[in-house]
Amino acid sequence: MAYTETKKALNQLVADLVQAHTVIHQIHWYMRGEGFLFYHPKLDSFMDDILEQLDVVSERIITIDGSPFSTLKEFSDHTRIPDHKGEWNTSIQEDMHRVADVIRILADDYQLGVDAASKEGDVASEDICTGYLRDAQKTLWMVEAELGQAPNIDKD
Repeated sequence: MAYTETKKALNQLVADLVQAHTVIHQIHWYMRGEGFLFYHPKLDSFMDDILEQLDVVSERIITIDGSPFSTLKEFSDHTRIPDHKGEWNTSIQEDMHRVADVIRILADDYQLGVDAASKEGDVASEDICTGYLRDAQKTLWMVEAELGQAPNIDKD
């Protein structure tokens, strides 16, 4: 089977994982204020998780005879995560809302991966996406709980 839709969904993840890492790294660099000592290392952990996911997803694309995006242009052309110039004057709460938005997009991407892989009978890709979807939803719950909000997992 060609797994055409699965490869497309996984490549969307590649573009968005690269952008997610970039956005969270930018927030990490520009962050200032009360809570810095807690959030700064927490963002390191998020970035490590994203890089691990990126490698697993990219290698899965190769395993099913696809080609993962691998250039800055491809990442930029295909990401759904918005780009913003780094700013020193944002609050940590604003930064963490932005982190939650990024995680929500990744959760949506993983759901699309689950759906595509399930439809095409790619159990291994479905399993990968299901696990990372679960992780993204848990992280989203935790970030939004820290912000005093419900997780809004199905938020559009």
